[in-house]
Amino acid sequence: MTEKYLSKHFDLEKICEGVYAAIAKDGGGSVANAGFVDLGNQTIIFDTFNTQQAAEDLKSIAEKITNRPADWVINSHWHGDHIRGNQVFENSCIISSQLTYEKMKEIHPSRISQQKQDIQGLKNYIESLLEKYTQNNDASLENQINFLREMGASLPTLELVLPQLTYKNEMIFHGSKRSVKLFTLGGGHSFCDSLLYVPDDQVLFMGDLLFVDCHPSFFDESSPKKWVHILKQLDSMDIEYAFPGHGPVGTKADLRKVIDYINEIMVIAEETNRDEEVNVPSKYQNWRSPEIYEQNINRLRELNRLL
Repeated sequence: MTEKYLSKHFDLEKICEGVYAAIAKDGGGSVANAGFVDLGNQTIIFDTFNTQQAAEDLKSIAEKITNRPADWVINSHWHGDHIRGNQVFENSCIISSQLTYEKMKEIHPSRISQQKQDIQGLKNYIESLLEKYTQNNDASLENQINFLREMGASLPTLELVLPQLTYKNEMIFHGSKRSVKLFTLGGGHSFCDSLLYVPDDQVLFMGDLLFVDCHPSFFDESSPKKWVHILKQLDSMDIEYAFPGHGPVGTKADLRKVIDYINEIMVIAEETNRDEEVNVPSKYQNWRSPEIYEQNINRLRELNRLL
């Protein structure tokens, strides 16, 4: 079914009838996952990727499958890999939480402006990586180069498009085939994280509150304790498919893995010194982006030092 709808930026996966996941490919312009839900007489897009190129493919494929333009577009949180494709959906109603809207408006204009002013710097950096790649043909380096090229291609025409509609706690969308609930339980990964629940199919779009088979990213704004609290609340819901911001489609068991991960890493950060080396535990060694493990611990150590 989904083989007809190909993109170099993501793999399309049919979770169940009318519910689709777009899983980011390495080296493409997606970076994070996105998805869409066919409500019968309406379509909802969940997140818009990191570049217009990837968002264009998502828009085109969603329209072909549902036979209509997207009515609603959700931004799960303010991070660029989830919202920089917004301009492709200017004719849809883009929605976020109020706090996400405020952070997008506050942070992205200067960030995008700086990147646009340094396109030549990005090109020079890509050239330096190409020299390294010719020496070792490292696959991860090739993916990084391809990703940066996608970034470079997006920058000249990139525009920040903010949500036109915001909400505080939850919104319900009723369609002719199914209803969905957009809601937030506050911030864990980011200042405010939104989720989309499809109760009839027990599918939960989780944004970056969930990472599957890869290390979750902590940022200065992240609150590990609140993150765990939110995941424990979600664990009580009827969930058969848990759709992450990064990684393959998971299940409720993957929520519990992230809970354990965060709890364990908080203890390690408290019990080890800043310069003390830590190794990735064996149960996480097959997770993608292992370098993030040490970054997370150092970020938590710094947070503990400031408290």
